[in-house]
Amino acid sequence: MKYFFLLLFVFSFPMLQAQVGPVPPGKKNDSVRFKKMGGKKPPPSESQEITIKDYKIISYQRDTTYLDTTLTIQKEYKYNYLRKDDFELMPFANVGQPYNKLGVDFERKQLYPRMGAKAKHYNYFEIEDIDYYNVATPMTDLFFKTTFEQGQLLDALLTFNTSRRFNVSLGFKGFRSLGKYQLNQAQSGNFRSTANYITENGRYSFRAHIAAQDVETEENGGLVSAAEQFESGDPEYTDRSRVDTRFTSSDMGENKILGKRYYLEHQYKLLRKSKDSSSVDKTSLAIGHTFNYETKYYQFQQSSSNEYFGDVFDSSIKDKANLKTMSNEFNAEFYNATLGRLQGNISLYHYNYYFNSLLVTEDGGKIQSQLRGDEVSLGAKYEKQIGGFLIKGDAKYNLSGELTTSILDASASYRFNENNKIRVSLHSSSRMPDYNFLLYQSDYQNYNWQNNSSFEDQNVNSLQVHFNAKKWGDFSAKYTNIDNYTYFGTDPTLELVENQEQASIKPFQETNSVGHLKVKYSKELRLGSFALNNTVMYQNVSQSNDVLNVPQLVTRNTLYFSSEVFQKAMYLQTGITFKYYTSYMMDAYNPLLGEFYTQNNEELGGYPMLDFFINARVQQTRIYLKAEHFNSSFSGYKFFSAPNYPYRDFVIRFGLVWNFFS
Repeated sequence: MKYFFLLLFVFSFPMLQAQVGPVPPGKKNDSVRFKKMGGKKPPPSESQEITIKDYKIISYQRDTTYLDTTLTIQKEYKYNYLRKDDFELMPFANVGQPYNKLGVDFERKQLYPRMGAKAKHYNYFEIEDIDYYNVATPMTDLFFKTTFEQGQLLDALLTFNTSRRFNVSLGFKGFRSLGKYQLNQAQSGNFRSTANYITENGRYSFRAHIAAQDVETEENGGLVSAAEQFESGDPEYTDRSRVDTRFTSSDMGENKILGKRYYLEHQYKLLRKSKDSSSVDKTSLAIGHTFNYETKYYQFQQSSSNEYFGDVFDSSIKDKANLKTMSNEFNAEFYNATLGRLQGNISLYHYNYYFNSLLVTEDGGKIQSQLRGDEVSLGAKYEKQIGGFLIKGDAKYNLSGELTTSILDASASYRFNENNKIRVSLHSSSRMPDYNFLLYQSDYQNYNWQNNSSFEDQNVNSLQVHFNAKKWGDFSAKYTNIDNYTYFGTDPTLELVENQEQASIKPFQETNSVGHLKVKYSKELRLGSFALNNTVMYQNVSQSNDVLNVPQLVTRNTLYFSSEVFQKAMYLQTGITFKYYTSYMMDAYNPLLGEFYTQNNEELGGYPMLDFFINARVQQTRIYLKAEHFNSSFSGYKFFSAPNYPYRDFVIRFGLVWNFFS
């Protein structure tokens, strides 16, 4: 966090001369409004009032929202390390560590495999995680939250423009946290910069971003004796730094993800006809191009080996998997107000996943050092609004290459009125597993395999119904069928000594189909200034073998009070959140691979987690104070995020989200 004060100064300096004043909102807790004040008289086009809706946020899918400075219970749920609602996730004890899954989704956003090490990617900004901005004046979003011992979490964003048509943003998210347990330090840095532009006549437009990211964690291997030193509640070990961990300072593990990405998407309209007295296109024909280049590596290191992972080739462990990808997509798009929007595209994809050595096994076999190739795919997209109906379709099919893949997404939604909407969606995909399932090399002998010729495509087919009604709540049901489900698990054919629990972790494919049903319901009940916000999720898995384990029931219930205080100078929310999930065979964590794996020996869960919070809003600043897991000391020490990895104890954390405008 050496950049903390520098970033704070740089991002705050333009705001010192801000000439923005709030105009009282028309109703309680509404988004603030702004009006340009002072200086020379603005031209007629800029003299109108600027509202919060002039600060637009555009997603990768081109869904547009605007900056929301209100304080709601949903903001409380998103005030965390990921800045997303983590209802379906179970965090580890320290910030920046992996999240175990409480709910699963198998839909793929990308046509081709990814590197793997999924447990280390929760805070990694993928292409679809990058937002673009269109703002009236410079705007800064500053997120700050305390961590666990010797560190802090900061996410700072500055977005501005040179004109209404050219917008730029700079963002940096960084943190460091020592953690409560031994060898538990985590830190990361995520830099991203975006730009988007459209010409005055609207014919040419582009958007681009650069991202440079690294995520580093120390790995202690979990607790050596969880029953004696944790579950027993022995006061000697309530100071968690005294608890014995699998690894010590002499063989501590360290893993790291480092990636850089350059992305450009631009389009030129060959034909453009506007509606009468409107800039909205009636008919257009455009050509476009999308370019993406990314380099990434995953690394696991130990100064000396540990028998926990089995025998070694070299006592100094330096495992490193590298991935370089480059893609070019060329497309043509036709739009007509009557016929809808249709796009056809062709994509060229190059990948190089590699290690720095060629492994020859004892039986004379070889494990190659790389997977490399070129892929060509065809795709099409369609979108049409018919009254209250919105129809969307997106399909891609791989024409040539080793990675035989396809993907189809289709949806139809209908909006009855402003408060009621229903959506039905279909997903079908066939894709090879991530690269670390297909090829992996390690200084540990049992962590070397090559499956690219023996593994089949994993096929996913799902159907979802989503109904959203202001009066009745938010309801969704999804059924997914998976063929050739690919997972990490223990190899029953290996005979291991007592201290080698993870020496037999291998990738497997389930030959039988796996079915997964997920039903989710959310509804808030209000009575005066009090509210009860409820989210319940039910899951059921049909399978011949126990390869996919999830809790059957997950619930989160928040009882809270909201009110204006201090003569409406502050808006206050305070309450208690209860979260619970039924016990199940929770996935175990493997720090060498940076992956979770299926285990069927230890059932965990079935304990409550209670948080108490006090949040406040003063103008554009939201202040957060939370007592996390305050029941940890009196409800039994049975709270785990994975086998041998406890969840966090009671802790008080605070922070804020602050928006500046100029």
